[in-house]
Amino acid sequence: MGQGRQTSLNENPQTEAEIILKAQKDAHFQNPYPSLQERLDNLVKLERLLSKNTDAITAAISADFGHRNPTETKMVEIFGCLTASRDTRKNLKKWMKAQRRHTSILFFTGKNEVIPQPKGVIGIGTPWNYPLYLSIGPLINALASGNRCIVKLAANSQNLCRLLQGLFRETFGDDTAAYLPGLSGSEFSSLPFDHIVYTGSAESGINVMTAAAQNLCPVTLELGGKSPTIICEDYDLEEATSRIMYGKYVNAGQTCVAPDYVFVPRHKRDDFVRIAGEIMRERYPDTNNDDYTSIIDERSYTRLKETLNDAVDKGAEAIQLTTGSFNDEWRKFPPHLVLDVNEDMRIAQEEIFGPLFTVISYDSLDEVLEHINSRDKPLALYLFSDDKATQEKLFYGTLSGGVTVNNCIFHVLQHSIPFGGIGASGMGHYHGYEGFMEMSKLRPRFTFPKVGKPELFYPPYTKAHERLYWLLNRLKL
Repeated sequence: MGQGRQTSLNENPQTEAEIILKAQKDAHFQNPYPSLQERLDNLVKLERLLSKNTDAITAAISADFGHRNPTETKMVEIFGCLTASRDTRKNLKKWMKAQRRHTSILFFTGKNEVIPQPKGVIGIGTPWNYPLYLSIGPLINALASGNRCIVKLAANSQNLCRLLQGLFRETFGDDTAAYLPGLSGSEFSSLPFDHIVYTGSAESGINVMTAAAQNLCPVTLELGGKSPTIICEDYDLEEATSRIMYGKYVNAGQTCVAPDYVFVPRHKRDDFVRIAGEIMRERYPDTNNDDYTSIIDERSYTRLKETLNDAVDKGAEAIQLTTGSFNDEWRKFPPHLVLDVNEDMRIAQEEIFGPLFTVISYDSLDEVLEHINSRDKPLALYLFSDDKATQEKLFYGTLSGGVTVNNCIFHVLQHSIPFGGIGASGMGHYHGYEGFMEMSKLRPRFTFPKVGKPELFYPPYTKAHERLYWLLNRLKL
């Protein structure tokens, strides 16, 4: 079925997406293995595009959000893209090399290799919360591995998408890398790409995977989830709280790897609440000021209000951490801690994706492990402890995507380790070397030895074959 769809598309493309996909597939067939220099040149072009157009990019993202501080966009998106591309360029020659593999002793004068080759055209689907970083990150991997790309941004990111469409068309041409405004999710995921990288909700991930299966297209899914944070008894409470408050409330909590709920030793809970308020009032004296990000749209703003009201109505205590009021016009939602949460509340069941933070008191780490392991595997896990035994207990006693010890979210910016979820939080990896490999076909090549004796295996079978079988097993080859 996948081959039939692809043949039909190539013969008679109809939509803009199909036309560009055909152009990229044709370009791939003309140059199926771009040289190291071609790939490096593309990455340099990308870095220049981002550097020269920083102000326009931050303005477009702010317009899509309603408001986001340009400095925050530079720090959490543009810097991450630039440093990832630079790191990739430093390592690309090594990554592209053929890998020599062990050869069976029967063919010891032969040669085994594994060569990473481009897959073709990569489809990249990106959510609105970090629309630049979450599209450029996999695009870096795709260009480095010699592929071509079509990028779909979320419906809430169309100012940025239109800007990037023009910049990429001018810099790369549509046959290499293209951003397509207005491309629907269903049309995107049904295109016969050679690989799809999709970041979004678990529900959307299921839809993408289902559609991609019709074309036998492999997928990398980054899906989020409720990421836990654990403050252990030995760690300084003020330092932990300071670091957690940044990871939770950057981008107003609209971060897929943001801490979703925090475990605090029971006798330290009130101190945590007090310290969190002091920190947040210092960082955001008024959430209606320029430093605090708007909630992306009215639907999300309403959802967060309903989630908070649901928790309070069912017995939770909500504590606002700043002096700013709710601003319905600019969708400014003040940061809150939510205490005494139970499992009947929406806040305990759904990914929060906003400035609400559940605080859970605990008496033993075994309680923490039981709570985490009884739920879907999260995209990230954060633990605060300087004790090695405690770190090992929490690390090996759980399973998640990435882990940051003694901070939050910063594992995402480490280029030498992969980024990816597991189970309900995703599948596959990208970033760095693993991203290069994810978007490459690891193609094995065996060169048969000149002095080999393949006729030893040929029929008609005789007692000599039986003796050969016995000898090979006797030698444990």
